[in-house]
Amino acid sequence: MSTASKDNGFFSKERITAPPGFNRWMIPPAALAVHLCIGQAYAFSVFNNPMTKLLGITESTAGDWDLPTLGWIFSLAIFFLGLSAAFAGKWLEEVGPRKAMFAAACCFGGGFMVAALGVQLHQIWLVYLGYGVLGGVGLGIGYVSPVSTLIKWFPDKRGMATGMAIMGFGGGAFIASPMSVALMKHFSTPTSVGVVQTFVVMGALYFCSMMIGAFAIRIPAADWKPNGWEPKANQNAMISRNHVHIDQALKTPQFWLLWWALCLNVTAGIGVLGQASVMIQESFKGAITPAAAAGFVGVMSLANMLGRFFWSSVSDYMGRKNTYSIFFVLGTALYFLVPGMGSAGNVALFVLFYCIIISMYGGSFSTVPAYLADLFGTRYVGGIHGRLLTAWAAAGIFGPTLVNYIRQYQVDHGVPAAQSYTATMYLMSGLLVVGFICNMMVRPVATRHHMGNEQAGVLSPALATK
Repeated sequence: MSTASKDNGFFSKERITAPPGFNRWMIPPAALAVHLCIGQAYAFSVFNNPMTKLLGITESTAGDWDLPTLGWIFSLAIFFLGLSAAFAGKWLEEVGPRKAMFAAACCFGGGFMVAALGVQLHQIWLVYLGYGVLGGVGLGIGYVSPVSTLIKWFPDKRGMATGMAIMGFGGGAFIASPMSVALMKHFSTPTSVGVVQTFVVMGALYFCSMMIGAFAIRIPAADWKPNGWEPKANQNAMISRNHVHIDQALKTPQFWLLWWALCLNVTAGIGVLGQASVMIQESFKGAITPAAAAGFVGVMSLANMLGRFFWSSVSDYMGRKNTYSIFFVLGTALYFLVPGMGSAGNVALFVLFYCIIISMYGGSFSTVPAYLADLFGTRYVGGIHGRLLTAWAAAGIFGPTLVNYIRQYQVDHGVPAAQSYTATMYLMSGLLVVGFICNMMVRPVATRHHMGNEQAGVLSPALATK
């Protein structure tokens, strides 16, 4: 037993183990208190245009940062999200979700403060360090903290449980986008665009909200199961009743096929999310105001949030592999059609297509923990999930880089800004085709990777029948 598990202090697992009769529906709000905050990352694009005018105020001037430079803030945040999640998953199982949520609140809130200092001093490396590195670590730890907890509370509805845990991350931008615009407008002066003050206020607010989640979170007792629920044998070959150790999982082809499937799907979606505000303004030059673009970011956030709950719940009935197949087939078609909607000036279909795309982007995140639990068992799913999120870290670099630099290359060679995203969208379609192939190659994990009874120890009845 680890030192952490023997400690009866405020952050200990013993202190947050729920008593008999505890209502498990109290846990989703605690998870949302964290995920609605860290989901702000998806609204970061509303800061991009103002931060290109920190010196010029009304327009960019010599010394101002350009969009490719600013794009690395978001990329670094997602990269460190993936790296920290890979390490935090195993640590989380040892110390419990309360201590992990506290650490996430300190890192994410503190990251805003360091980024505010970087903007004030006009030192981009400080913004990278603050929001990108420190904030990214907060994102990763905060992301994985509620997921394994909710899977344990809802063994009867794995997909729905992961959807509840993760939908808040997709919906965070729905709150953050208009709030960011309103705060920058409130704090703006003839000599400031208001970014510094906005970062400080948001950092403080998010820290407080995430701490509420940390105080409220509870874990079930080791032998707990829902009243009246008995695990049943499942005839679906893709749902294993055995368990694979976290280190052994990395030796299976299933882990890496899912890694690439997630990475490719996220690369396609995250590049759009990172530049959503700028993209719609350039695609419909003069027809979309900054406020309307912020609304587009908010609507996409809502689609992201709802898609996480909808698709993960659907996967409980359709199966994870079939659900992922829909993501890739439908996503390929929509990415191919989107440029035509921009050229035709059809704002409604442009927004609709992207909302469907982003709903499936969010759905891929909320479905993958249940996919992993089906393949590798539930015992180490938190740690395996954390390691799989390195795919998100890689996609956080690939996606925005592809969108930003391909756009910049085309603009530099005379392509109108409204058409500069066409080649990128076709490329995204191609990536999704490769992702579809990876998903179709997933098969049940070979028995040689399963933990034997002598390795697994004594399993609870709920786990033994899975």
